[in-house]
Amino acid sequence: MFMELLTNLINEASNFLYTYFLVFALLLCGLYFTIRTGFIQLRFLPSAFFVLLEKSHKEHISPFGALMISTASRVGIGNIVGVAVAISSGGAGALFWMWITAILGGASAFIESTLAQVYKQKDGENGYKGGPAYYIQSALGSRIFGIVFAISLILCFTYGFNGLQAYTLTSSFEIFVGSEAYNNGQTTMFIGVLLAILCAVFFFGSNKSSAKITSILVPIMAFGYLVVSLIIVSMNLEAIPGILAEVFAKAFDFEAIFGGFAGSAIVIGIKRGLYSNEAGMGSAPNAAATAHTSHPAKQGMVQTLSVFIDTLIICSASAIVVLCSNENLSGVSGMPLMQKVMQGHLGDIGLYFVSVAIVLFAFTSLIGNYFYAEINFKFITHNKIALQIFRITAVVMVFIGAQLSLGLAWDLADVIMGIMALVNIIAILLLGNIAIKVLKDYEKQRKEGKNPVFKAKEVGIKNTQCW
Repeated sequence: MFMELLTNLINEASNFLYTYFLVFALLLCGLYFTIRTGFIQLRFLPSAFFVLLEKSHKEHISPFGALMISTASRVGIGNIVGVAVAISSGGAGALFWMWITAILGGASAFIESTLAQVYKQKDGENGYKGGPAYYIQSALGSRIFGIVFAISLILCFTYGFNGLQAYTLTSSFEIFVGSEAYNNGQTTMFIGVLLAILCAVFFFGSNKSSAKITSILVPIMAFGYLVVSLIIVSMNLEAIPGILAEVFAKAFDFEAIFGGFAGSAIVIGIKRGLYSNEAGMGSAPNAAATAHTSHPAKQGMVQTLSVFIDTLIICSASAIVVLCSNENLSGVSGMPLMQKVMQGHLGDIGLYFVSVAIVLFAFTSLIGNYFYAEINFKFITHNKIALQIFRITAVVMVFIGAQLSLGLAWDLADVIMGIMALVNIIAILLLGNIAIKVLKDYEKQRKEGKNPVFKAKEVGIKNTQCW
């Protein structure tokens, strides 16, 4: 009874937040910065590739390294299961709105990542740290507002996203143990306990060992998944024109959209697009701030490229894999849907591959999400007792997440993600002019034939620690 009430409450909160606020806030914010920057996400796309070739000092993280960190945090269940959820609940048209979210969101990603670079702080001898909490505090002069963002990120990543990651990982075993055995609760309890113990080792352990494991596993699985998806797409080239026609037709089915806006292709596409590429949400700037580069605008461009890689390439490949499937997918959603699709395309090899990929993606994301949250927790306080209590609650949430239902897991993540995105959108709208100044400085130096080097005082920007 309690779980049913909680599920309905969170579902209503999700529908309200996205129907009346976040859809319009995200699109308008992205459109505003697209116009203000002169379509930076498209104009400077070639330049982003050249920035990736720049070498950094051995002790520092390069722009390419920061791209890999942020792309690794983006690529995962959002690109695989999230796309399957979007297609099954919002129809093929949801993919179009995922594209729109990525294209417009690219400008927002540029702004937030450039700000993160400008206001980054030193972290040890050769490292950097930063993100929205830091640029809110330094540029707006409001530690309280910075703490509000930090709390929203902690809630989002520790309790929203990690609950969803734990649920998705656990649900991947349903097809192997059978629905009856899975639904009696013993399987989810066992996996939840095991997963919580494994996560506790990393949450209470060394950041370096966790980062090393994540940096090795995620790129390998992401590249492997992309290759397998492209192979399936190449096997079904004749179906592509029909799929694209369906995507555009369903995206603008206004009768269906306004008949139930909360469940429309627009809302679902933007929800899943935001969860996948994180553009404008405030999470990727935490990675962007760690890079060593000669000009903040360079890293802003690189993060825009990461959004495009995530949604326009990987999510599109996932969507086409689902849409060209000949399997009967009625009544199937989430992870079981993707498993059935991959099994239909590649037989048991496809089933095992996508299952292993999701388990690894979800587990590495559990670790990565936690350390995003811990960075922001330490922004608020360095109290060791409070940190230990926080770690315990993070472990407990992993166990709870394994017991959630499909709807509750995704709705909970959506609600908390939406709150965090709104806080960050307010911040970047207030601080957008600073990023625009940085962009103009970069363009000015490029026109003079220079390799742009940023000096904050020359641009009239104060309170920076590293420039």
